[in-house]
Amino acid sequence: MEKHINIVAALQIGLSIFNLLIAFLVFTVLKLVGGFVDDANGANILSLIADILAVVFIIISIPGILAGMGLYKKKEWARILTLILSVIEFFSFPFGTAIGIYSIWALVQPEIVSMFNSSEASQNL
Repeated sequence: MEKHINIVAALQIGLSIFNLLIAFLVFTVLKLVGGFVDDANGANILSLIADILAVVFIIISIPGILAGMGLYKKKEWARILTLILSVIEFFSFPFGTAIGIYSIWALVQPEIVSMFNSSEASQNL
């Protein structure tokens, strides 16, 4: 079951990095298009939209990276955060949906739950 934890962690980190790349792409394209717009208001609006979307994508990506790193270290909070993120990922069809389903399936297995609980208990001693 350790293999499933590592796969889920890698998928969470990978999806988050993909979201960061999308943020960079959207930001760059909108700023570039804004530079070609003759209307000053249009350029300002495109620039504002680029900034907002980049910030939103970055804010969405950070928890996934943190959850993936926490899963590698067998932290219970990371398991719970990943379950929450997996439910949210259902709306990101098709990759997010597939990753979300697999993550939920893997992280609710009794062996994995007990593995996380036992690692938390041993760290608290």
